Amino acid sequence: MSVPNFPDPQKWRDFVAASPYGDVLQCLEWGNVKKPEFTPLSVSLENADGFQATCLILKKRLPMGRSYFYLSRGPILDWNDEPVVRALFDKLRALAKQHRAIFIRTDPCVPDETPGVKPLLAQMGFVPSPDSGSIFGGLQPRCNMKLDLSAPIEEVFEHKFESKWRYNTRLATRKGVEVRSDCTRDDLKIFHDIYRVTGARNEFKGYSLAYFEKMWDALEPAGILKLFLTYHQNQPLSGAIAFKLPPQAWYMFGASSNEKRNLMPNHLMQWTMMQWAKEHGCTSYDFRGVPDPNASNIPAHEEGLVKFKTGFGAQMTRYIGEFDLPLNKPMYWAWTSARPRLMAVLKKLKK
Repeated sequence: MSVPNFPDPQKWRDFVAASPYGDVLQCLEWGNVKKPEFTPLSVSLENADGFQATCLILKKRLPMGRSYFYLSRGPILDWNDEPVVRALFDKLRALAKQHRAIFIRTDPCVPDETPGVKPLLAQMGFVPSPDSGSIFGGLQPRCNMKLDLSAPIEEVFEHKFESKWRYNTRLATRKGVEVRSDCTRDDLKIFHDIYRVTGARNEFKGYSLAYFEKMWDALEPAGILKLFLTYHQNQPLSGAIAFKLPPQAWYMFGASSNEKRNLMPNHLMQWTMMQWAKEHGCTSYDFRGVPDPNASNIPAHEEGLVKFKTGFGAQMTRYIGEFDLPLNKPMYWAWTSARPRLMAVLKKLKK
């Protein structure tokens, strides 16, 4: 079985960054984060000027020597250029056949109102993913909150932030909260301790410290990842991991303790991260996912998160969502429909 050689990560990263549909999860470095659960592969189209299209593939092994391909936030290309779109997916189909993949899943950063993309996917055989029924709409959130940083940063503070958010940010400064941005890999332990508190409070399991250490090792040397921690009188109160791929920056992971929440450390931390993003040439600050407004039974803490992000002036962007290309229809149905139903029954029986 032939496996494509990986191209130069910097050139690949530059192409992803320049695309209006670019996302850091399509950088080659992200593939190293997802090992060994997924095997990273790559496919691209090039001409004399360089890349026309790139795609980081996360291959998930399944029983009986099968697999599926997940194109997390990909592929990266001009979705208005139909010949390029079709040519890239032809290459993906051929590679999927080599790896005995039963389906290909894509969830690109294409806004929902973009004309022509969903009909083109349908023409190529894609169907809406049956796994996209959560409040977030899929493996990656369908709805993201984004803040425009194109204006001078002080204008963003004065004109984008709600008055209460400006007050809370200044309050944290007056009360002696400090944000440390010179964090090292060792500081991940502090972040993770707070992250576990957040998980217990908001009822999610989250990732292990080892996962964040692997993420640091893969992304920090490439200048993608930055860790921020807030302190008050040397007591850590909150933390965040941000990614940057100018002109975009992302608030990827957050953590807050149950202590001294009245000091508003998270407001100051967000403001500090925005300043950092602006200093590195970013004109978009992505607060990442929020529940789909069309979803039902949204937990109260998630509604509070939407309000928190909206207070900074962030606007919601809704993407087209997840689509699957079934390559082996019986096995695709078994994996995406029959298996979840069986697991739900077994879970009830266990209880």
